[in-house]
Amino acid sequence: MAKKCELQTKATGKTKSSNEVSKPGGRAAADGGWMTRALGVMLLLTACGMGMEARQLPDIPQPSRNEAANESVASGGEYSMRLQAGQNPDSQQGSQTPENSRSNGGAKPASQAQQPTPAALPPGHKLTIEEAEAIGLKNNPQITVGRLLALQAQQYIVETRSAEMPQVGVNLTGVGADSGSRLAAGYLTNGRMFSRLAGGVTFSQLITDFGRTPNLVGNARFAAKAQDENAVATKQDVILAVDQAFYNTLETKALLQVAEETVKARQLFEDQIQALTTAKLKSEVDLAFAKVELARAQLLLLDAQDNYQASLSTLSAILGYPDRQDFEPQEPAVPVTPPAQDAGPLIQQAMDLRPEVRSLRDSVLAAEKFGRAEHDLFFPTVSALGVVGGAPVRDPNITSWYGAAGVNINIPVFNGFLFTARAKSADLATEAQKKKLQDMQDNVARDVRNSWLQTQDAYKRLSVTQQLREQAELALELAQARYKLGLGSIVEATQAELQKTDADIQDTDAHYRYVVSQIVLAYQMGLTR
Repeated sequence: MAKKCELQTKATGKTKSSNEVSKPGGRAAADGGWMTRALGVMLLLTACGMGMEARQLPDIPQPSRNEAANESVASGGEYSMRLQAGQNPDSQQGSQTPENSRSNGGAKPASQAQQPTPAALPPGHKLTIEEAEAIGLKNNPQITVGRLLALQAQQYIVETRSAEMPQVGVNLTGVGADSGSRLAAGYLTNGRMFSRLAGGVTFSQLITDFGRTPNLVGNARFAAKAQDENAVATKQDVILAVDQAFYNTLETKALLQVAEETVKARQLFEDQIQALTTAKLKSEVDLAFAKVELARAQLLLLDAQDNYQASLSTLSAILGYPDRQDFEPQEPAVPVTPPAQDAGPLIQQAMDLRPEVRSLRDSVLAAEKFGRAEHDLFFPTVSALGVVGGAPVRDPNITSWYGAAGVNINIPVFNGFLFTARAKSADLATEAQKKKLQDMQDNVARDVRNSWLQTQDAYKRLSVTQQLREQAELALELAQARYKLGLGSIVEATQAELQKTDADIQDTDAHYRYVVSQIVLAYQMGLTR
């Protein structure tokens, strides 16, 4: 291949004699022929060099379709936890849609292949709810995705606004031609062609397109604002998931304490019955009943321990840890305040603060701007144009420099009803966005009202379960006193113990149910911690 290129170079590079140069056409023809041959030699050398390099490159094995698919699946990973509220993002550029339901929030971290494993917390670490939220926001990849999509949307503004800026370009051109010949095929014009090496600058500036570009910039701005609100919604989803898992861990921990106290109390009662039975003061039936109740309490303790460990695993997963962390969640000081008496102001506040509603409002404004831009296609476009440059190596028929400036007006006349269809499509898309906003507002009003009703119910249960607990404690004391005095039976005493355990569980559950209901209500209103 190299020898062939060398021979072709020598054959192409031979020079003409003085007689050939002095033939009709003169010096101009000679210069044009020299330039043609020079360009031909350069192109041939370049082609030869590429051919030799191509022979030296090793063959790179390409994976098959099945291997590529398997590798893509393996690198994709899976999320180890899910947001308890919100649907999967499904919109343009992969952005999260504002239609997510906030009833079941959740968080899902990426697998170890997608992000580094966060540092484990030391055993017995006292974890506060503020620290848990910070860890969840740091480790959850959806937060990063939301921020990146928001930054990407900001770049669309710059991209669209660039049409209003001057457009400047530099051109470098080298042409080898049969001097004086004309272009005959492929074009309506048949200008003359000359050999040349030239460079120049082109300039264009949009003067006006009667509002189309400003409307497109407005569309990009509102779309970016909508994406910012989607990022806020994602953040609130993660915080809700962390808060619910945190308080669920606190509740299971409190129930574990109830179970431990129940085992201690029933163990003590069983020991007393055992002593009385040994002294022939109580029957074996009484001892059997006491042992049954002790076994029930031990089963309750086992269930409570299992639930507490499971809640720790869930909280660890939501915080982004692949393994269960042995931290100790700390009870936050949350004042028990009565809920609002009317849901109307809460619904109105949610309409103003919910990021999904704000995102859809911005989407409606963005669609309206885009619709106006599509209608502006019917108007002319006025632009200023300019060129300047020079040709250091040229045919004598070409001047050493060139320059021109002017104004161009592009007036659309007929394009097969393209602009009409685009404008109608944009109007229909705007109406669809408005209906989506209306549907979202209806859903928000329903969710806020339901959360408010649940908060009202949970608040009423606080006083009822507190009274139940007090009465159960009193009943247990009286039943045990009657039994010790011989006035009551073992059945009466064990029944009082069961009621006391149930009352403790109900009161603990009521406390955390009300706290979580307040968190969910604030979430439905769009409030951020």
